[in-house]
Amino acid sequence: MASTIIELKAEVPANHQANVFGQFDEHLKQIEKTLNVTLILRDGDLRILGTEQSASAARDLITSLLGLSERGNVITSQNVNYGLALAMEQKSGMLGEIDKDFICNTIQGRPIRPKTLGQKEYIDLIRKKMIVFGVGPAGTGKTYLAMAMAVTAFRNEQVSRIILTRPAIEAGEKLGFLPGDLQSKVDPYLRPLYDALYQIMGADSFQKNMERGLIEVAPLAYMRGRTLDNAFIILDEAQNTTPAQMKMFLTRIGFGSKVIVTGDASQKDLPKDAVSGLDVAMKVLKKIDDIGFCELTSKDVVRHPLVQQIVQAYESYEAKQPKNDASVRRAGRFERRRR
Repeated sequence: MASTIIELKAEVPANHQANVFGQFDEHLKQIEKTLNVTLILRDGDLRILGTEQSASAARDLITSLLGLSERGNVITSQNVNYGLALAMEQKSGMLGEIDKDFICNTIQGRPIRPKTLGQKEYIDLIRKKMIVFGVGPAGTGKTYLAMAMAVTAFRNEQVSRIILTRPAIEAGEKLGFLPGDLQSKVDPYLRPLYDALYQIMGADSFQKNMERGLIEVAPLAYMRGRTLDNAFIILDEAQNTTPAQMKMFLTRIGFGSKVIVTGDASQKDLPKDAVSGLDVAMKVLKKIDDIGFCELTSKDVVRHPLVQQIVQAYESYEAKQPKNDASVRRAGRFERRRR
């Protein structure tokens, strides 16, 4: 028996149509293709033809996209694709709820908000917990959102300084002896952190606070022997720490501090068969109440849509590969030594 075709209407004001519909109606075409509906604009109304379920999902999604547009967002393919993913799960209304969570503005005045349910969970955990582990593939906003939360806490005087750190380890290549002073040697490892802060704070504000010691960007090795009070601390690329380095870092935390640990377990640059401190910490600390864990997935990638496809392709490939038995055995020996 053929499904009954129904017609629904959605009102999209003329001043928002170009944004919601996309260039050459690309967003509408994507909705039509994915939800198997027909969209027709007539007399200012958008007519939606399809089965009851598909037409309702399309209307809910278009209404959510209109809400984003009314709040000043430029609708992108990522917004539409994620909205379609939610529509398939009958969660289209969540797109607008996610967008209402405002963190701060960039130096250009662009609002920073979570864009996916995973990112919303991540931000909520940062607000509630003293230590948060944000783990997931490239492009999920782990570091950028943590930076935005750190700058917001700093501006609101919830912390007196920001400390950003990552292990100084080559990503497969050998850099040798770099020229310049010590800061010049470590800067290439820390450049992604600088870039994010420049975008959120502006170069002048960042430089002034660096000179005053209120913002510190340093390799993980510099953290040894310190106690970090009243600070917002971000450890980036944590998958490249050893278990000893991770323990050293986490035991630096003082009163009034908040810690975010970010990493991507699929992009380790450690020596072959070495155990990652991030993997061990997520097993050892999972039962402590004031530590939160957020595992982002390829669904939370907010870069170019091609990045999401690349991440998914690698996930599928790696899932088919045999596990590294040597690495598993080494992790097991570490667990037994702890006991």
